[in-house]
Amino acid sequence: MLRNRSVVYYPEELSLLGHILDQAVESLPTVMRTPGNQAEMARNILACAATGERDPIELELAALTNLKVTAAA
Repeated sequence: MLRNRSVVYYPEELSLLGHILDQAVESLPTVMRTPGNQAEMARNILACAATGERDPIELELAALTNLKVTAAA
């Protein structure tokens, strides 16, 4: 995905992207809701949205790619 591309989002788009991030985080098991995974999810959503994607399902799927699973101590 494109990570170094400058994109401007309108307030409505940011609201949508934030809502999608919240939903994606809530869909994870509690142990996976780490700050690192949440930051990665936000980056994934923004990178996907930078390509012009606005379908909430596609954006949520993008959010959930490449997350780290941590083992319980």
